[in-house]
Amino acid sequence: MNVTIAGRMIGAQQPCYVVAEIGINHNGDLNLAKRLIDVAVSSGCNAVKFQKRTVNVVYTAAELERPRESPFGETNGDLKRKLEFGEDQYREIDAYCREEAIAWFASPWDEASVDFLEQFDVPCHKVASASLTDDKLLRHMRATGKPIVLSTGMSTMAQVDHAVEVLGRQNLVILHATSTYPAGYDELNLKVIPVLAQRFKVPVGYSGHETGISSSVAAVVLGASMIERHLTLDRAMWGSDQAASLEPNGMQRLLRDIRLVEIALGDGQKRLLDREKPIMEKLRRVGL
Repeated sequence: MNVTIAGRMIGAQQPCYVVAEIGINHNGDLNLAKRLIDVAVSSGCNAVKFQKRTVNVVYTAAELERPRESPFGETNGDLKRKLEFGEDQYREIDAYCREEAIAWFASPWDEASVDFLEQFDVPCHKVASASLTDDKLLRHMRATGKPIVLSTGMSTMAQVDHAVEVLGRQNLVILHATSTYPAGYDELNLKVIPVLAQRFKVPVGYSGHETGISSSVAAVVLGASMIERHLTLDRAMWGSDQAASLEPNGMQRLLRDIRLVEIALGDGQKRLLDREKPIMEKLRRVGL
């Protein structure tokens, strides 16, 4: 079954839907977020994605008080609060994405964040791999009636089965993922993509955290209907996800190669091409 997100159909016989994961790579800077949106647009991405947390709900007081040096302070709480955009910033993001004609959505990590995002009428909600076992959050997302994109990193098949049971298969996209940052190629296990598609009969995609693009292109060959990759301006920038992200040139090459591969895959029907006929007449022995 196909799923429609922001007017684009996702599933069999459809162009791959490509999402640029901005996440927290904006480092709390709205202007940087807009520059990343610009890169996603110029690369030909279909959507950009952020992360949304209610910091005091997602993290315990002890975790927020834990010492952690960053450009934003001396504690983990200083960092988490700085990286979190509020309503004013998201209103600007919403307006900017509408102006640039690109969809945006986010991974809400708690129920209040789902409600926060709903005020912007986002086209779908993304379940982060870390939230796959949070049944209460999954049910809250599903209650919105929006399509759900489920990432499956750091999960067993039994846990994925349970999450799909909670969410239901209607308007569901499942993303195969490996939650190491950056991921090694020996950890990607892309052959899980067709296994998930056969098991759940829903569109299946790939959320990659490796450094190159070849594996994401291979995922499309294996049937991925959606590709999600982190985007940064520079992998050397400060931030926990920067090293597992694609720089602008990488994102542009990824989109180019995905679209070329989609053309090259064709329709699976063997035929003699008109452009082959003069070559055939020149090279093939008569009668064979």
